[in-house]
Amino acid sequence: MKSRNPKSRNHLNIRKSDHVLEVGGGHNPHPRANVVVDKYVESNYHRQSNLKVLKHQQFIEADGENLPFKTKEFDYAISSHVLEHTSDPAAFLNEQMRVADRGYIEVPSLIGEYLFPKKAHRWLILKLDNKLILMDKEKYWFDGGPDLGYLFLTWLPKTSIAYKLLMDTKADFMTVRHEWQDNIEFEINPTDEKYTRYFKGYWNEEMVQHYFPHRSNLHEFTDTLRSLGKIIQRSIFSFGKV
Repeated sequence: MKSRNPKSRNHLNIRKSDHVLEVGGGHNPHPRANVVVDKYVESNYHRQSNLKVLKHQQFIEADGENLPFKTKEFDYAISSHVLEHTSDPAAFLNEQMRVADRGYIEVPSLIGEYLFPKKAHRWLILKLDNKLILMDKEKYWFDGGPDLGYLFLTWLPKTSIAYKLLMDTKADFMTVRHEWQDNIEFEINPTDEKYTRYFKGYWNEEMVQHYFPHRSNLHEFTDTLRSLGKIIQRSIFSFGKV
């Protein structure tokens, strides 16, 4: 089941004593992972640059859909921007649950996929009713126009405080961030209209409020102030390092 919705992969409930696995560390392995698995050692088709492993990490070449580990060998499993690439997402998710008690999954949201589409992505994903809903991209995809990845992933995060505030206060806008415990609830290619309508047509007010629940002005104001404080702290810290 879903345990919480972290602000980012840097805000996970991992204990100091936890033995941590990352499946698909790619070019940016999580520093907390003790063991990193990747299926593609030579090819960068599914990642931005060459494979990277940190000094303290053990690397194992393996497929995330068939992991070479004992049941519950790990306390925590991380998977960041991997699920959308898999050929058999059910097998991938079941392996996460088999080898670990808890974990974290991060993927592009449906919104993010249309703003910066990737040919290597096979699945469109949203989190609805605390479940991961996966839809076959070939079935539901239409040409979303230009790839705006540089604008939304590089330029605005560097230059716009307003954009940083949006990303911090609406964590599931561009990405789905799902921390789980015991099991992961998911559906693959469901036929229920309450899910399929999000992938094939106009998002009306009811749908938008379901995905982004309305919050009071006080909640929005305090959340924005908190986020602004974090941005100021990071800016001061960065300035001090120059």
